[in-house]
Amino acid sequence: MGTPLADLSTTAAESRLADAEIALLPTGATEQHGPHLPLGTDTRAATAVADRLDRDDVVVLPSIAVGVSDHHRQFAGTLSVSPDTFEAYVRETVESLAAHGLRKVVLLNGHGGNDDALRRVARSLRAEETAFVVPWNWWANRGDDHEALFGRSHVGHAGAAETSAIRALAPDLVDDDALAEADAGAGEVWGVHVAGAMVMDDATDFSDNGVVGVPSDGSAAAGERLLDGAVADLDALCSWLESTAFAALVPAPHR
Repeated sequence: MGTPLADLSTTAAESRLADAEIALLPTGATEQHGPHLPLGTDTRAATAVADRLDRDDVVVLPSIAVGVSDHHRQFAGTLSVSPDTFEAYVRETVESLAAHGLRKVVLLNGHGGNDDALRRVARSLRAEETAFVVPWNWWANRGDDHEALFGRSHVGHAGAAETSAIRALAPDLVDDDALAEADAGAGEVWGVHVAGAMVMDDATDFSDNGVVGVPSDGSAAAGERLLDGAVADLDALCSWLESTAFAALVPAPHR
């Protein structure tokens, strides 16, 4: 696995950061995941993918466990910050890392609500040539697996894919007694759509219990397959970053 920065002394961190090529910053959420999964599902999954990557040139930063989750605010336990606050926190974390010389970062994300803010961070830091930052959702390249395992290519929310991930990572945190309820109250797709427009996107607009998908289709074996595939994808992304000089990653000058 990559070295967790928080486990190092400042002396050890100095040499480790000098040798490392890439940092991973897991970002997630603390929000409802139906009646059967823990609030920390997104953070747990993203952190696990980071921890399972076996590379000596990677440093793993502490996970950010509260994200942009206002669309789940009606459900108990959900915590959220504004997109501006989240963006600033991620940006300043990366800036502090870049000040120590490590300027290639993967924002290893576990929560779709963070996407817009993470893309803005990446664009601005690249434009300033502070760091080259790649926002990356751990499930982004797993569509074929989702289709093969569950008969649908999209992840949903607290559905089969996330239920499978938590069954693989922390099976005691899946409430099996609540699965029938989770299935019964779930929506089919995320959002209310009219003529190609998403006109409503609070979870309560299209799901009785915050779930999208079929949680009972999840299994630990499916979770391991999804997580293993995500780690392989992340390894390929890190290999590309490692082999590409920083000078080639910043924007070309204006002509």
